[in-house]
Formats: sequence, C-alpha cells, structure tokens
Amino acid sequence: MSSTLNISTGPAGSRIVGVGSFRPEHIVTNDDLSQRMDTSDEWIRTRVGIIERRYAGPDESLVDMAVTAGTRAIQDAGLQPSDLDTVIVANCTMPSPIPNAAAQVADRIGVKAAGAFDLNAACAGFCYSLATASDLIRSGSAGRVLVIGAEKLTDWVDPTDRANAIIFADGAGAAVVGPSDEPGIGPVAWGSAGDMVDMIYNRDNRYIYQEGQTVYRWATGQIAPIAMRALELAGLQPSDVDALIPHQANLRIVEAIAKKLRAAGAKEKMEVADDITYTGNTSSASIPIALDHMRKAGRVNTGDVLLMVGFGAGLSYAGQVVISP
Repeated sequence: MSSTLNISTGPAGSRIVGVGSFRPEHIVTNDDLSQRMDTSDEWIRTRVGIIERRYAGPDESLVDMAVTAGTRAIQDAGLQPSDLDTVIVANCTMPSPIPNAAAQVADRIGVKAAGAFDLNAACAGFCYSLATASDLIRSGSAGRVLVIGAEKLTDWVDPTDRANAIIFADGAGAAVVGPSDEPGIGPVAWGSAGDMVDMIYNRDNRYIYQEGQTVYRWATGQIAPIAMRALELAGLQPSDVDALIPHQANLRIVEAIAKKLRAAGAKEKMEVADDITYTGNTSSASIPIALDHMRKAGRVNTGDVLLMVGFGAGLSYAGQVVISP
C-alpha cells in the first residue's frame, strides 16, 4: 500500500520586520595602519575608499557580536525571542566549523529549540541566508527567522599584509524575517564561479589571500548584471529602486555598480550604501550593517525599494529586491 506524505504550506510572502547591527568600539584609522606597514591615509582612501574600520577585542567573539546584533533586530521588530523558531548565521570566520555559531546564538538570545545552522557563502552569505529564510517561511517550514551576518575577519588577516589588512574589519548585522500577505523579499538571483576559487581563499588555513585586481575586474563587470537580474525576477525596473545596498567590498566597486545601474535607468537620487568608509569590509555582515545605519540616518525609509547584492569568495554571488521595514 502506498502512502501519501503531508507537506507544509506557508504564507504568500515574507518580509523583513526588524534590523539591528553591532560594531566593536575599537576604531583603527588609516594613520594607525601606516605605523606598521608601508601605506598612507591617501593611498587607502584613493584605492578602497576606507577612512577607518572596527576591530573586535581578543575577548570579543563572532558569537558575541552576532548575539548583540540579533537581539537588536528582534527588539526593532517589536518581538520576543520566543516568537522566532529559526536562526541562520552567515559567516566564514568561525574559529572552528564545529560547533556552529547559530545554535550558540539562538541559546544565548533565548530562541529555544530553534532550527539553527550556519551558512558559508562568504561575502554573499547574508543574501543567500535571506533567500533561504524567505523560502523557509513561504514553504511553512519556519514561522519567523533571525538572519545574522557576523564576521571576525581580523582573526584571519595578516596584520602586516598591506593588500588585505587595510580592507577587512569585524562586526555583525541582523534581520528578522516574518510572514507577509504580500511579497516583501523578491526572488533571489544567485550563482557561483567555482573556476575562480583561487581568487580568494584561506592560505594554509591561516590568512585570507585574494587576487585584488582580478576580483576588482570581475566584480565591476559581473555584479551589475546580477543586480539587474534580481530586478527582473522581482518584476521591477532600475527606476523603481530607492536604495542600492551592495556588499561593502571596496567603495570603488560600489560606485562602479551604481554607475551602471544609473546608466540603465536608475534614479540619480538613488541612495547608495557607502558604509565601508567608516566600517570597513565585514564580509557577510556588511549588507545588514549598512541597511541598519542607512535606516537610522534617514537615508532609507519604510516601504522603500532596496536592491541588495552580495559577492565574494567561492566565487559566490546573490541579490534580491527587498521592501524596507
């Protein structure tokens, strides 16, 4: 006798209902870096657009930062930890893959018996996780999901490496995703370029290495079309976008993406995230941190159409359109 399995079904859509972030207190300026390597404030500003970045202390872990950002996102949503049932932590810098960060974060925040897992798509991790959370909710597999991007990159960067030490920083950003009668998170446009795996990787499982110029050329050429694909999947045009929030890899890459979108019809007054200037590159944390800061500064308002796109090691990339909470 054959058996028929039940399947769960969920709401028509999902949306972000709260956002929060955390940056360590310790500020490292370009002048600070010039004291230990051959660089200067002008050289760094010109090439990557960074003025300062934040470093976590020796007793400040990735999990600690994720807990703070996640707690703030839940508070921003007006919810209690007991209202959530799933936690996803996007990261690529946990000291060890076992145990994962998500279960620890869920327990410390108070999301009991949560479905909890880490997702590693490097700097595209938040967009990958947001898409996963949205699909979990719409399928009925989850009710509300806490999505966190958190990184302690300074554990993995050679402090004397001028190419990388000037870029990377630490921090965490989070979003609470819940059900919605109308879509608030568009379909994901994602993919990978595994043939470029050696462009960014952990050398000898110790320090991050990247072919900076190759990655720059790839990102400036390939990310704008991915962003356009996300718009197409959402049924929108570049002129519909109120704010562009790409991964904060390099200000020059961000500017190149924005220029191509404007050439395709985006508004001249479209807000463009430039959080890297005072936060640095925080990998999977950069998009939610930038979103939180833009909301607090009044650069993004409730109901705005946001275009997010992440890209990084793998090479992995992902983007989607989101309605701002």
